[in-house]
Amino acid sequence: MTDLPKLHIAVLMGGWANERPVSLMSGEGVAKALEARGHRVTRIDMDRQVAARIAEVAPDVVFNALHGVPGEDGTVQGMLDLMGVPYTHSGLATSVIAIDKQLTKNALVPHGIPMPGGRIVKSADLHQGDPMARPYVLKPVNEGSSVGVAIVTAEGNYGNPIAPNAKGPWQEFAELLAEPYIKGREMTTAVIDFPEGPRALAVTELKTKSGFYDFDAKYTEGMTEHVCPAEIPDHIRDLCLEYALKAHKVLGCRGTSRTDFRWDEEHGESGLFVLETNTQPGMTQLSLVPEQAKYMGIDYGELCEMIVAAALRDHAARARGGDG
Repeated sequence: MTDLPKLHIAVLMGGWANERPVSLMSGEGVAKALEARGHRVTRIDMDRQVAARIAEVAPDVVFNALHGVPGEDGTVQGMLDLMGVPYTHSGLATSVIAIDKQLTKNALVPHGIPMPGGRIVKSADLHQGDPMARPYVLKPVNEGSSVGVAIVTAEGNYGNPIAPNAKGPWQEFAELLAEPYIKGREMTTAVIDFPEGPRALAVTELKTKSGFYDFDAKYTEGMTEHVCPAEIPDHIRDLCLEYALKAHKVLGCRGTSRTDFRWDEEHGESGLFVLETNTQPGMTQLSLVPEQAKYMGIDYGELCEMIVAAALRDHAARARGGDG
């Protein structure tokens, strides 16, 4: 499906975000796959001198396998734009919006994409009272992989109100997004950029042994069952594909994205909500985008090349003065 020349590709991974271990796994998987397809690969574990290292290496393109800040929030994207180096995944503006869960709501909801209501709260204020009726979810505004997410139930698992000395995953964040808890089934849909345009692939249902699709459930083998394709009604499947593709386009994602859902089947179509869109989803062996690509007949190495090809098309379009 791809017709790439042999390239020198720098795989940027690691960094210092909470998701560093996942990024290292993603980056190593990508690097090995690209080498197996004949490309020259330089692995770069990002540090504060990353710009100098990239300039020294002088790659044809950077495969951005970073997760979280500063690799997914527009910082690295802006640096690479200034350097004039092509890079994979979404650009600066898209990254700034999509990493921020509240900005994502502001962008997607006006386009008919249903998302849970919510508001930004100060962590310190949680000790004074609940920001909304229980159960509700607390999550950092700009973290991925369910880092720092807590479900506050009617049983008061952190105290009622949350006690000042309660040990919760939100403690390192000054502000959090509070959302109503959507009961039901956890699902996700990947979108990949093909030469003719982006396409939503499939719907995967995530059945966790812990009851919550948290960081450990995502990246520990055996903790979560992936059902692909999800055993759901056709009209719900079609809505997931529609919403994921629309989110990809509205946000201006590039290469690949993954949109996550909760579905309360008791309410049919009105029970389906988008939780977030990930602009740099994981590329580990347990990750969902490679799994859905495989289901669609695209092997891991070909997927990596497709993401690189999308980056080169976008870079060429911008060089011609197009909108990318």
